[in-house]
Amino acid sequence: MKLSISKRLLTAMSLACCISLSVNAVKVTFNVRNVKVIQAMNQLKKETGYSFVFCANSINPNQTVSVNSKNAELSSVVEQILKGQNVSYQIDGKQIIVSPLQETADRKEKTTNTQQQRERTVKGNIVDEKGEPIIGASIKVRGRATGAISDIDGNFVLGVPENSVLDISYIGFTPQEVKVGRRNNLNIILQEDNKVLNEVVVIGYGTQKKGDVTSSVGSVKSENFIVGAVNDAGSLIQGKIAGLSVTNPNGNPVGGTEVSLRGNTTILGASTNPLILIDGIPGGFNTVAPEDIESIDVLKDGSAAAIYGSRGTNGVVLITTKKAKGDNINEVQYSGHLTLTSIVKRPDFCTAADYRQQIADGLRDASWDLGHDTNWFDEILRTGFSHVHNASFKGGNLATNYIFNLNYRELQGIFHKSDKQEFQGRAEVNHSMFDDKLHLNFQLLANKRGYTSTQDGGSFDTYSWRQAMIHNPTEPVKNEDGTWNENTGIFNYDNPLARIYESDGRQDVQQTRISSNISFNPVKELSLNALLSYDRISQTGGYYETKQHISNVRDGRNGYATTGSSNNTTKLLELTAQFRKTFHAHTVQALVGYSYQSNNFNNQFERNYNFPTDQFSWHNIGVGQALKEGKGTQHSYWLDTNLIGFFGRLNYNYKDRYLLMASLRHEAASQLVGTEHPWGNFPSVSLGWRITEESFMKDQTLFNDMKLRAGYGVTGSQPNESFLGKSLLGYGSYYLYDGSWIRALQPTQNANSKLKWEEKHEYDIGLDFSMFNYRLNVNIDWYYRLIKGLLYDYTVPSPPNLYTTTRANVGEMSNNGIEIMVNAIPVQTKDLTWNTTVTFSTNSNKLKRLSNDLYQASSDYFMTGWIEEPVKTESHIVRIGHRVGDIYGFQVVDVDDDGKWIYNDKDGNLVKYDDFTHSFEDKKVIGNGVPKWYLGFHNQIKYKDWDLAVNMRGAFGFQVINGLRMFYENRSRQDWNRLTSAYDKVFGKAVLNPLCSEEFNSYYVENGDYWKIDNITIGYNFRNLGKYIKLLRLYGTVNNAITITSYKGIDPEVTTAGLNPGYDNRDTFPHTRAFTFGVNVTF
Repeated sequence: MKLSISKRLLTAMSLACCISLSVNAVKVTFNVRNVKVIQAMNQLKKETGYSFVFCANSINPNQTVSVNSKNAELSSVVEQILKGQNVSYQIDGKQIIVSPLQETADRKEKTTNTQQQRERTVKGNIVDEKGEPIIGASIKVRGRATGAISDIDGNFVLGVPENSVLDISYIGFTPQEVKVGRRNNLNIILQEDNKVLNEVVVIGYGTQKKGDVTSSVGSVKSENFIVGAVNDAGSLIQGKIAGLSVTNPNGNPVGGTEVSLRGNTTILGASTNPLILIDGIPGGFNTVAPEDIESIDVLKDGSAAAIYGSRGTNGVVLITTKKAKGDNINEVQYSGHLTLTSIVKRPDFCTAADYRQQIADGLRDASWDLGHDTNWFDEILRTGFSHVHNASFKGGNLATNYIFNLNYRELQGIFHKSDKQEFQGRAEVNHSMFDDKLHLNFQLLANKRGYTSTQDGGSFDTYSWRQAMIHNPTEPVKNEDGTWNENTGIFNYDNPLARIYESDGRQDVQQTRISSNISFNPVKELSLNALLSYDRISQTGGYYETKQHISNVRDGRNGYATTGSSNNTTKLLELTAQFRKTFHAHTVQALVGYSYQSNNFNNQFERNYNFPTDQFSWHNIGVGQALKEGKGTQHSYWLDTNLIGFFGRLNYNYKDRYLLMASLRHEAASQLVGTEHPWGNFPSVSLGWRITEESFMKDQTLFNDMKLRAGYGVTGSQPNESFLGKSLLGYGSYYLYDGSWIRALQPTQNANSKLKWEEKHEYDIGLDFSMFNYRLNVNIDWYYRLIKGLLYDYTVPSPPNLYTTTRANVGEMSNNGIEIMVNAIPVQTKDLTWNTTVTFSTNSNKLKRLSNDLYQASSDYFMTGWIEEPVKTESHIVRIGHRVGDIYGFQVVDVDDDGKWIYNDKDGNLVKYDDFTHSFEDKKVIGNGVPKWYLGFHNQIKYKDWDLAVNMRGAFGFQVINGLRMFYENRSRQDWNRLTSAYDKVFGKAVLNPLCSEEFNSYYVENGDYWKIDNITIGYNFRNLGKYIKLLRLYGTVNNAITITSYKGIDPEVTTAGLNPGYDNRDTFPHTRAFTFGVNVTF
């Protein structure tokens, strides 16, 4: 639909490239002085009526001219306006056609033995299907760098060689190829494309045109991904999809993004994360290399995700890898980048000079000056250097094609011995046969990642970071004899460098996936599909602490080692049949399917200490003495689970106006074996109404498209443990019987045959509309989620019960919110394009109930979260009728003249520190760690071969527990270093009294609002570099560039998922800032 309003908006941009003005007299009187050529043309247009037509590169519109003519010939006025422009002109009807001067004979005639090309001028007119002129359409001569832009009447004039081909394009219309032949006048009609509506999005078990989608679905293509130092696939879409919260809670190179969609849905369910599918197969954000991803689609609401049953209860993320497309494919692509990473903000701790000043001021005992000047941050931190390389090979034809992708990442963290090395490879082969009725797809995916371990079973031990912060800056790193300096008389006080370098550990994770997708189309309308997958993830590793480690120096372990391994094997079989038929104005599509997924997880672990030598590290764990003395540990575990589902879906489309999607999944999970209802039913239905397809909307010119959506869907969540429907016995304490120590069998679980699925019932109402020829696209969603049958552990009498607690489906939880996404193209010219996207979302997550007639909770709340030693208390409360994420602690309102806290107790009274009992009843809600609003603002600007991307995002309306300040602004300990802010006046009144010990109170709960300029990328594309290089792109990127916040910690972007969000733990791996230089080459 072509809009007159959009024509006016585009006129100014069109005139910048190709301008048409009118004059309609042979003799004219015309006077202008020292004006630009473009202004003179505009003035001449107002006074006359004929048309100037010229190409953008043929004149300089900013050249200054003066004309003083009275009753002069039109040609005389034109010549004065065009003076010095190196052009010629001719008057044709009501148009003055301007052309470059004839080139010299040597340049004009390029003669070969077989061909001679001669340029001539063609004129054309471009209109839409209604006959309205299209302003600003691009006309390019294929194989040349010349072109034109249609004017306000849709006209253009262009010099072309004989037998040339013109490529005509305009946003919102299907590009058209026009063969000029011997024609001098071209009349071109562009057909509406509706790319926005025809864009393909991935949904459950298939794809769908965006215009036909009736559910809440978000989609991001590869050209809009975040670039630079991304650690996994989640980083690619950070802030790009409304309602999908993607955070980086730390800067660990082994870590990944944390994802939450529309709030919490469970307390004790099997999973709180979205289902992630890579080409239809379950995986994770690190299963495939980010550089190998073509698109990411997110099914947000229940009606979209219900087809996946229990797996889709937290939403579904569909990752599609890159494919080999087309005929006669022969392409090689390389991309690589180098990254420098540093800590985003160093905490301001006291230096050696500060210590000595404090001693001089009487604030610290002189014995704490040990005579050295050590910057522990400089000792433990570094600038990380990382490099990533990706090579892709594509080849084949329409019948048989392949793609091989190889990726290597070597990431270096900001701490010594923090790192990750990763190799990922994927091979995919497609083959079609039997007249394109049978399609065979085979994929082999393998990756291996490894990292240094400075803690038992993990990666970098951030306890060493804590030790660097609290360490005395006047202590040496090493003693004079070269041994590590340790002060074993201080509790939990270790040399951070010794902890790092006197440990030896390694973890290696290897994944192998083999999959095949077989599709058979016996007739046009029917497609039969089989998906088979075998996926195995194996992890092996070990860890050792030498005899110089604090574990021996202080604790006498004499060498400590652990080793272990785990295997996680998933088998998947999915059979589907799809039928699609269009008759008259009706389109029907039906899907039926069967799914079977099995999983086996097993692991083993061994711990030993007291070794005769450090030489073996953890590679000869049996020589330690602890196991022989019965003090070591040996452990193994084995678990099999499976999930079986039958599903179906019906789609109906009437005249692209009325849309329907309905689905049902019938599913059983092994975790519910022994219960009365192991099977669950998960239905969904969604409706769409394309309002602009109604007859009463045909004459309106404001909206290109408008669609109203409404959906309802049910998904489920099984328990996170197995055999909850059965009574269980387990091994307990030892007792002496007949001279032998016997381990007792005792009850560990009550049976609950009534146990069933948690069910999430979700309602979604959405509105999608497009304006200004699809240059403005808006999506709005309101949703409400009600989780019924929430699993919780209830205290029961014993006897008659065998055990003191029973897990049951009693609770209810709700989520509701609004999501808005606005995509606009404010500027679209031949050389310049500006694309911008704004996302907004809000969510309110509440616990509604925990009791029923049979099971009664002991109170209307439960506590969760934990503040570590020496405070040791819960941090959050989840209370019926209140938001999830409430921070619960003591409220302080002031300090007295001595610098001691003044509290607000349970009755609202002000109580001094010495009189306050610190009872649980005096705790209050002092904040909430879940942001009320998320906002994203993303911009892509392309000017000729330059491109600039600026991605910004923020979170608002939440609080953060500042762990650093809580522990290190306290002056009660002389043996730990402190933040310099420990000597600032509290509430502007007095410095905190040393008699006040560490505690969790409201003074350390801060406003966490932030706005990040998260990613800035600038790049340049080199084209036509020769016979072998198709494209070369160089770019530079900065990640986590600027954070605007009042938060005093390192970074306010902390964990916001789960039931205890908003805690900036003192041991968190600090956030980083990364500078990247990269290159992409296509051969």
